[in-house]
Amino acid sequence: MTGQDIGYGTPYDTRYEAVRSRDARFDGEFFFAVATTGIYCRPSCPAVTPKRHNVRFFPTAAAAQGSGFRACRRCRPDAVPGSADWNVRADVVGRAMRLIGDGVVDREGVAGLAVRLGYSARQVQRQLTAELGAGPVALARAQRAHTARVLLQTTGLPVTEIAFASGFASVRQFNDTIRAVYAATPTGLRAAVRTSRRTATPSAGIPLRLAHRGPYHAASVFDLLQREAVAGVEEVSGPAGGRTYRRTLRLPYGTGIAAVDERPGDPGRASALHPGGWLDARLHLTDPRDLTTAVQRLRRLFDLDADPYAVDARLGADPRLAPLVAARPGLRAPGAADPEEYAVRALVGRAGAERLVRAHGKALDASCGTLTHLFPEPAALTAAVGPLAVALADGTVRLDPGTDRDDAEAALLAVPGLDARTVAAIRARALGDPDVAPPGADVPDSWRPWRTYALHHLRAAEETP
Repeated sequence: MTGQDIGYGTPYDTRYEAVRSRDARFDGEFFFAVATTGIYCRPSCPAVTPKRHNVRFFPTAAAAQGSGFRACRRCRPDAVPGSADWNVRADVVGRAMRLIGDGVVDREGVAGLAVRLGYSARQVQRQLTAELGAGPVALARAQRAHTARVLLQTTGLPVTEIAFASGFASVRQFNDTIRAVYAATPTGLRAAVRTSRRTATPSAGIPLRLAHRGPYHAASVFDLLQREAVAGVEEVSGPAGGRTYRRTLRLPYGTGIAAVDERPGDPGRASALHPGGWLDARLHLTDPRDLTTAVQRLRRLFDLDADPYAVDARLGADPRLAPLVAARPGLRAPGAADPEEYAVRALVGRAGAERLVRAHGKALDASCGTLTHLFPEPAALTAAVGPLAVALADGTVRLDPGTDRDDAEAALLAVPGLDARTVAAIRARALGDPDVAPPGADVPDSWRPWRTYALHHLRAAEETP
C-alpha cells in the first residue's frame, strides 16, 4: 500500500492544492512526502512546493516514517496539532488514537491497548493499518520520537536518561529511531538548538509550545478555568489577557505541576512553525517518563486539537449563532486534565471539591505556591462521595480516553445520585464529546456535530440554552 492508496478525507487534488498554498488548516490532518528528497512535511511547510508527481500523501507521520521518509527539519511535522478526528470519532480507530496519545502502548503494550478497546490485538493492528497506514507500535514509536526531540532540545538531561524517559526499551532502539526519523544522531539533534534554549532543570521544569490550528479564543477558556478552579489543586493568576493557569497532575509514574499562559492566544504569536499559534507551557515532573501523558492531558483540557474552521463554518451558518461565532472565532470546548476528577467535581460542585481536597487529597512533597495537593483518587472517596466514587474505583464506570462514550454514559446513568444533566456535563468535559446537548436544552440538530461548542457560545454570551 502506498501513501496515495489510502482512502481517507480530502481528495488528492485538494490536498496538493493545500500543499501548494501552504494551508495551515490541514496541518495534522494529513502529511505529504517528496519521493526525490526522502522527506515528509506538514501541508504548510514553507519550502519550495514539489512537483505533483513526486508527492505522496499519508494520514499520519508514522505512516510516512514507515515508508522510509524522514521528518523535515524546516517545518517539523511532528510538532503539529493532532487530527481533530481523533477527538470527534467514537469508533475503535478514534478511541485507539486517544489511548496511544495518552501513552498506553508505552506502558501496557499492544495487548493492553487491545484489552481497553475490547478487541483482539490482531483486530486493532488490522484496523489501524488499513485506515492510518501504520499499526499501534509504529504510531507509538512516532510519538516517542517526538517526545525525545522535545527533551533533547529543551532540557539538559543526559541522553541515556532521555531514551528511557521517552519510552524506548533500549538506548540502541532510541538511537536507531532518532536517526531514522530525523536523519541525525541524538547528540546532533541537541546541538542544532542554541544552548540558551536548553534551560529545563528539575526545578525549572520543561518549557513547551502547545500548538493549535486556527484562531484560539483564550479568554473564554481561562475565564472558565478561573471560575472552576479548586483551591489547593488549581490556581489562575494575573490580569485578564495575561493570566497563568497552574494545576497539579497525578500521572502514571509520578506527579506533576503544569503552568499554561494565556498570552500566546494572541494571533500575532503565529509563526512558520506554528501557523495557528501556540500556548506557552511549563511542566514540572517527578518522572520525565510522564511527559507524553502530561502533554496530552493539557491538550485535552485546552482543546488544542480542535478544528475551529469546521466548527465555526457550521455554527456560523446559523442565524442565532452567527454573531456569537463572529465575536469569538476559535472558541474552544475545554475538556478535563483528569476525567475521574472532573466527574466527582461535576457531582459535588466547586465548594464540595475543595472540602474533599482538604480532607482526602494527597499533599505534595513540597507545595508550590497555593498548589498543595493532588485531587483525591476515587478509592479514597468511596465513603465521602458514595456510589460514583465506588463505580470509578472498581471500574464499573470507565472514563479513560479510549472509553466508548455511549457505554460510559449508560454506566453513569445507572449510578445512584447522578441525573442526566450531570452525566451530559461529564460526557462533554471528561470524555471530550464535541456533540453533547443537555436534556431539555433548545439545541437543534442543525448544530450537529458541534452542539457542545454551540452551548459554549451561548454561555459565553450569557444566553440560556
